[in-house]
Order: sequence, then structure tokens, then C-alpha cells
Amino acid sequence: MPSYSFYCQSSYLSTMANAGFDFNMCIYDGISYLSRVQESFARQKICTPHVRPLLPLQSTSVADSVFKSRIKSRIMHWRKGYAEPNKKDDGSLVSSLSRLILGGETYGSRPSISIDVCSDHQVQLVLEAVNHISDDLVPLVVPDKVGAARAVCVIFTSSKEDKNLLLMDIQQSEEEKFCGFREVIDLLSSSQKPIVSYNCLNDLTMMHSKFVAPLPPNMHEFMCSLKMVFSSVVDVSHLWRQIGPLRKAKNIQAALSYLQRQYFVPMEIKIPEQDDTSGVTKNEQNVLRITKLFAKLSNLLKIGPECQLQSGEQYAAVEEYCNVFYPSCMIEDSDDVDFADEPDTAKVVSTENIVFLWGFRGKSVKELKSYLPGLHQIFSEDFEVKLLDKTCSALLFRNSGTAMQLLKEISSESPSLNNFFSEGLKAAGFEVYRKVCRLGLWDSELAEALERVSAEVAASTLSECNSSQIYWNSSLMLDLKEYLEC
Repeated sequence: MPSYSFYCQSSYLSTMANAGFDFNMCIYDGISYLSRVQESFARQKICTPHVRPLLPLQSTSVADSVFKSRIKSRIMHWRKGYAEPNKKDDGSLVSSLSRLILGGETYGSRPSISIDVCSDHQVQLVLEAVNHISDDLVPLVVPDKVGAARAVCVIFTSSKEDKNLLLMDIQQSEEEKFCGFREVIDLLSSSQKPIVSYNCLNDLTMMHSKFVAPLPPNMHEFMCSLKMVFSSVVDVSHLWRQIGPLRKAKNIQAALSYLQRQYFVPMEIKIPEQDDTSGVTKNEQNVLRITKLFAKLSNLLKIGPECQLQSGEQYAAVEEYCNVFYPSCMIEDSDDVDFADEPDTAKVVSTENIVFLWGFRGKSVKELKSYLPGLHQIFSEDFEVKLLDKTCSALLFRNSGTAMQLLKEISSESPSLNNFFSEGLKAAGFEVYRKVCRLGLWDSELAEALERVSAEVAASTLSECNSSQIYWNSSLMLDLKEYLEC
């Protein structure tokens, strides 16, 4: 069997120790990295006592009959001393001498007897003899150093429950010896939960070849084999391709940066405290990025654990986006931005204080801040401007009620806003933006989508809008050229 070497960075050793990892067992016993195919081969050369199935004998000779009869008589005589003990109280010394004469040994805390054999054929004869005696006996084949059978250890159990417990202990001992790291793969597989990943095709092929079986000759057979182990694997790069502007995103950071500037998807991630370091490692950064990106995309695409109605809206099942992978050459990794060091300047604001503005003909944030106060006195109050894309911006008013007053005057086409209208400016409230997100209008520019939806929202709904809270980050300004390929 091939052997592999695996290395662990020293920075992870303290974390592994705190989690209860037994380094002594790792050093003395090792950890198995065998695949299922290699396990099957290794079990054939097992060098520890194990249960072997009873196979029907094709033919038996006179010598076989004599051997089996002699072994059967010996085991029955030995078993009688434990199954039918003498009712007389002969004392512990006499009892011990009696069992010593019977040739008894112990397997753990249970009495046992060893039958020497010199071939697999004799092993089957012993197993057949034991099978004809009683159900309270468990035979184990004891191999020599090269794996050939040298003896059969027959163990006496006191009850059916004791026998089942012994068989479970033997099976668990075998699994611990051979399963090793594959147990992690089996736990993930048995959970039947979706695995969220990024650019994982190479990782999955490596895991398949080392812990499942050799790689199939083509992609179709590989996917069929993979689904038997991991039924649902979600690649976030496939999810972000469902949103038009993100189809050309180069990597996780590009997609994540675009989403947190373009769409309001409030969420929180708690990072556990670490003892000896103030930051997070590169691998931990990747986990946080993937988790945050998956949560945002699931919110925008209305993906739920099951295809169901939530809050009156139809949610798509996550399985609809599973098992679609892209070659790694199509995806570029970037470590230019440190996720752990990104400034957290977000604050909670009410949606009632936000107005979406479009029709400003490509003006910058600075130009809008100086341009709007000349159109109406309501813009003389304190407000922030955030560019969402090249066609639309969001205005955050400090004073409560100012945004609602502006929207009402726009809805009633107040004469005080003649200059506003003459410049081609248009505005809508957060409820219109919420509907744009709900409808998934990603292919058109935000201004076009807002105008299309705002025509369907009646003015009477302004007073009926449900107020909620979102996260506002004034330090983030969108530059499409920075995050998307041309």
C-alpha cells in the first residue's frame, strides 16, 4: 500500500490540543489515511484478532472429521466449567485450579480458550465446531505477523447482551485501527447537510482519490460517485453567477465587496476569541468570507433549507444550486484585501430615513451634496449620500420624518419641487428597493429597476410601509471597474 506524509503547521497545535487531540495516540498508533479500497486490502492482511465469517466446506475428509470432533469435545468440556459451575463451594483456590486444568485464558475480563491451527481450512473446521456448540461462544481468528491464521480464540459470554457488547467492542476496535481520517469524511457524508465551499473541484478530487476510491475516467462518472458521498455541495461561485452584475466577478473578495456596497443585506458574524493572537489566520479568513458571502447570496436569491413559503414568499431549495463546479483556471484568487482588517464602520439606521435617488446624470457624491440643496430646502438638512451604482444613489437623512416628507411631496408633485423635476431627478423609498430585490431585477441598472417598480407602487402605500432597520456603511463607495472585469 502507498504511504503518505502529512504535515501540520505549529500554529494549529495549541488549538488541536485545546480541542482534545491526543498527540500520544497519534505518535504511537498513527492515524490512518487509507481510502475505502485500501482499507479493504488492509483488512485482508489484518494482524489483530478479528471475526471471520463461517464459510460452507465443500468437502471433508476423515482427518477433518476427527479434528473437528476432538476440538468440539475440548471446547464443550471447557465451556461446561463456566456455563454449568459446580454448586459446591470449593473456594476460590480450587476454582482457579480447576479452570487452569481446563486450559482457560482470558480475553479482557471474559474467559477464553485458544485452539492452534495451521491453515485456513482448519480455521473453518474450528468455526463450524463452535457454531454447533452454543450461541454464547464468539470465535476470533488470531493471525501471526504476516497475517496468516495461527490460532482461534474462543470467548465465552455470559448472556446475549454480553455477546452483543463484545462484538460491538471488536468492531469498534477494528474501525479505530483502519478508519482514521476517513471518519471525518463519513461524518460529513452521514449528516446529509449541504457543504458550502468555493473553488472546491480540486479539493473534492483529492478527497475522492484518497478516502473514497480511485478517480473515475470521466467527469460524469466522478459526479455520480461523488454524490454517493456528498449529496449536496454548494459552490458560492455558482451562486453569485445567478446575479447579473456578478457574473464576471474575479474572486470571493470581489463578489463580497460588490454585494456589501450594492445591496443592503444585514448580518452578523461572531468570531471566537483566540488566546495568543489578535488576528485570524488566512484559512480562517477564507472560512469567514465564504460564510458571509453564502449568507448574503442566500438572502438575495431567496434560498432556504427546503423549498417552502417564508413570510409569504417562495424560497428555493438549496439543492437547486448544488453540484455545479467550475474549473479552477476560471477563478482567480486574491489576497490583496485582508478581510480580518476591514474597518467595521456600519451603523444601524431606519429604512424610513432612506431615499433612493436617480437621474442625476453621473454626478459624484461631492457634486450631489452641493447640488441638491439648491433644488429644495429639505436638502439643507444633514444627510449622507452613497453611490450604489453609476445610475443611482441612496440618501440617508439624519432627522426622522424628513425622508417621508420628501417622498410625499414628490408623490403629490408639489410645486416646491419644480426645480427638482425639471432636472430629471426621481426618487423612491426603501419599500420600492425592497421590491426590486424581491423580484430579482439584477440584469438592468438599479435606476431602471427602481423606476419600473415605483410605477407599480401606489402613493397610498407610503404611509403603510413597514419600517425596519438596516446597516449603513458610509465609508463604502462603489467603483464597478475595481470589482468587475470589463
